[in-house]
Amino acid sequence: MAEHGLVAAAAAVRAGNVPDQVSLETSARRHIDTAAEDLAAGEHAGARLVTPEDEDWPAWPLLPLTNAAARGLKWASAPLGLWIRGTAPIEESFQRAVSVVGARAATSYGEHVATEMGYGLASRGMTVVSGAAYGIDGAAHKGALNANGCTVAVLACGIDRAYPSGHTLLIDRIAAQGLVITEYPPGTPPGRHRFLVRNRIIAALGTGTVVVEAGQRSGARNTAASAAALGRVLMVVPGPVTSAMSMGCHDLLRNGLATSVSSVAEVIESVGLFGDDLAAKPDSTPRPTDGLDPESLRVHEALELRSPVSAERIAEVSGVPLPRVRAVLPALELTGLADRCESGWRRANAEV
Repeated sequence: MAEHGLVAAAAAVRAGNVPDQVSLETSARRHIDTAAEDLAAGEHAGARLVTPEDEDWPAWPLLPLTNAAARGLKWASAPLGLWIRGTAPIEESFQRAVSVVGARAATSYGEHVATEMGYGLASRGMTVVSGAAYGIDGAAHKGALNANGCTVAVLACGIDRAYPSGHTLLIDRIAAQGLVITEYPPGTPPGRHRFLVRNRIIAALGTGTVVVEAGQRSGARNTAASAAALGRVLMVVPGPVTSAMSMGCHDLLRNGLATSVSSVAEVIESVGLFGDDLAAKPDSTPRPTDGLDPESLRVHEALELRSPVSAERIAEVSGVPLPRVRAVLPALELTGLADRCESGWRRANAEV
C-alpha cells in the first residue's frame, strides 16, 4: 500500500504479484472479490468507505498507529479503510477529541460519572469517542448527545449492524449527530477478537483516553494499554477501593501509567491547548484570620461569639501573657475581628 496505493495493492494481491510475506497472509482468500457488494451494502446502510487516499482520511489521529507499527508493535497497524456513517466533518471531529471507555457491567457511580464526563466534554467543544457498548461507553455517548455535541462510536462489526442490538437507537442517534466508524466491511459479525482489534482505533482517535471504570482484566484495560503504547495521554477516574470495577483504574495509577482526573476541567487541561485549557484552581478565598500571627490567632480563638470575656480570662484560655493579650485585642478590634464591650471582649459578629 505504501508503495503502490490502495487500489493497485488490492489488484496485486488478487493477482498474487506480492512479496512472500504478503502472499502468506492473503493467498487463502485472494480470489474473493466482494468490493461491489460491500459498497452497495454500505450505501444501503447510509455509509461510505474512506481510504488513506481520500482527502478526509483522519491521517493525523491515526499516525501514532503507523509509528507504533514501525517500532515493531504488530497490533498497532493503521486501518486500510474506514466505513463511516454520519454527516459530521471527519477532520473537524477529531481536532479536539477524547476517548472515554470503561466496564460494560458498570456501577451506577461509573455510569453517572461517564454521563457527566460525556456531557461536560461535549459542552466544551470536545468530541467524545467510545465503543457504543453497554455501561460506560453508552453513558458517555448519551451524555455527549444530551449536550448536542459530537460523539463517535467505533464498532467491532460491519457498519450495517448495530451491536449491541439494545443500542440500535443510540447508534442511530450517534450517526445523526456525529459519526459511526468501523474498519470491518458490511455483514461482518461481532467477535471477541474484533473488539480487541477495534480498541486500538478508539485509543488513537482521542488525544487522550479516560478510563472511568475497569476490572483487572477487561477491554477497557486493553484500550488503556493501547493508548499508553501510542503515546496518548492516559487518564483514570478513581473509584471506591471496595469496588471490583475500579481495581483496573487503581492498578494503572499505582503503576504510574495514568493520571488521576476527577472533573471535565482536569481532563481538558490534560489534553487541551497549552496555556488555554487550564483547570480552574479550587476556591482559595482568604479567611479574615489568615494574616494573623500565631499569638493573635490564639487570642482570637479564645474569644466567645456571644458572651464577653475579660482580658485575664482570654490570657488563661489562650496561654498568651496578659500584657500581650492587652496589646493584641485593640489590633483585632481595628481589623474587625473583635468587639470591645462594657464587660470585656467578644468575637465580632461579622467574622465567620
